[in-house]
Amino acid sequence: MDSSTGERAGLLESAPPLQSERADPLPIRKPSEQHQLPEKPLVVIEPSRGWSPVNLRDLWVYRELLYFLAWRDLKVRYKQTVIGIAWVVMQPLLSTLVFTLFLGKLARVPSDGIPYALFAYAGLLPWTFYSSSLNNSGNSIVGNAHLITKVYFPRIIIPAAAVAGRIVDFAIAFVILVGMMFLYGVPFTLETLMLVPLVLLLTLFALGTGMWISALNVKYRDIGIALPVLIQLWMFVSPVLYPASLVPARWRMLYDLNPLVGLIENFRAALFGLPFNWRALVLSTVFTFAMLIYSAYAFRRMEREFADVV
Repeated sequence: MDSSTGERAGLLESAPPLQSERADPLPIRKPSEQHQLPEKPLVVIEPSRGWSPVNLRDLWVYRELLYFLAWRDLKVRYKQTVIGIAWVVMQPLLSTLVFTLFLGKLARVPSDGIPYALFAYAGLLPWTFYSSSLNNSGNSIVGNAHLITKVYFPRIIIPAAAVAGRIVDFAIAFVILVGMMFLYGVPFTLETLMLVPLVLLLTLFALGTGMWISALNVKYRDIGIALPVLIQLWMFVSPVLYPASLVPARWRMLYDLNPLVGLIENFRAALFGLPFNWRALVLSTVFTFAMLIYSAYAFRRMEREFADVV
């Protein structure tokens, strides 16, 4: 071995050991640590504190979502239909035609001196608005499960949007009622202004019952199945196709406890100049606000479980 070879061997022996580019290797995590969720969620839905049943600030912040959901409901409902939004007036018109033939002509149901076709349509108009609002808002939370489980927003907006969409239907169908009143020569009076608070009360009552039913329907799916049957039965115990004066006097106090009696009966009275049933209207007003407040509290306390159950 020559001298140069010996020098290279000495240099190799005295050189420091080779190291990898990463001095500190990555720590090995256990499988349970790799998939561990954050300690606290980003948003926690809690029941309201104090006397406020809803967070009004959140509702104002998400007001555009209310408009979007209501508009989406209208577009989806009449998408790819032949006559489109004309279906809004077809339902009460066709129902009026059938009931006028069988109840007005054959059964001779009294109508307080008003032509039965006009009498029936004036009762079916608020009833159709309420029943469709209740049916759609009652199933709204279950029908929007994909939104509930993905993003946070005030859940009360969903049943509220279902009711808001039916207000548009009511306004369009009301134009037909105005045309029928001109056709039958029924004039408008100052009492017609009572329609404004009556429609507002009807909307609040639909919102209150819709919130409550929608929250119950998430946990008890029997509600959604039984709801159409209950709505149909409710129609026949309300003065939709017959006047409230047809009910015997001894049953009137019990009959007036139905909130829709004061709303529908006085809706007709405001249109046709009939006497107002103030007792039924007061009972309907008290029941409407009591139902609205209770439903808001119940909905707020149950909404934290929607994402887990829906």
